Amino acid sequence: MSESTTEATERSLLVVRPRRGRAVAIGAAVVLIVVFAVVATLLRDTPTGVYFRLSDQIAMALLGVLLGCGALIFARPKLVADSTGLTVRNFAGTKRLEWALILDVTFPDGTPWARLELPDDEYEAVMAIQAADGQHAVRAIRELRRLYYEYSPHAN
Repeated sequence: MSESTTEATERSLLVVRPRRGRAVAIGAAVVLIVVFAVVATLLRDTPTGVYFRLSDQIAMALLGVLLGCGALIFARPKLVADSTGLTVRNFAGTKRLEWALILDVTFPDGTPWARLELPDDEYEAVMAIQAADGQHAVRAIRELRRLYYEYSPHAN
């Protein structure tokens, strides 16, 4: 491990990943790859009279790999908190937020994941803390709020 990675790991106070969504995404990726590999293998022997070539079989297998990688996007969310702020990685990107920028940590009723309230009525979704994870999400949001109250200048 590099020195900067070790340093970042040592100063991280909280690291959260979703459990259920991550398991479903990984399972879906495996199923997609296996199904497309089987279809690619059996593609030559069809009673329809259509002749599939080796290139068609390879393309079908590669399509399964691409779809499997697409499913793994849903396993990306991660939250890392340290004494200076949070790093929030969601499906499409990663954002670093300092504690001073965060006005509140909320988990509104009926929402699928927690969120960080920001200035100007904006918020950042924290997809790493998902309602579907039950007690894991409860523990994570409690720890995140504890850190918020400890490090944020906005906390009471």
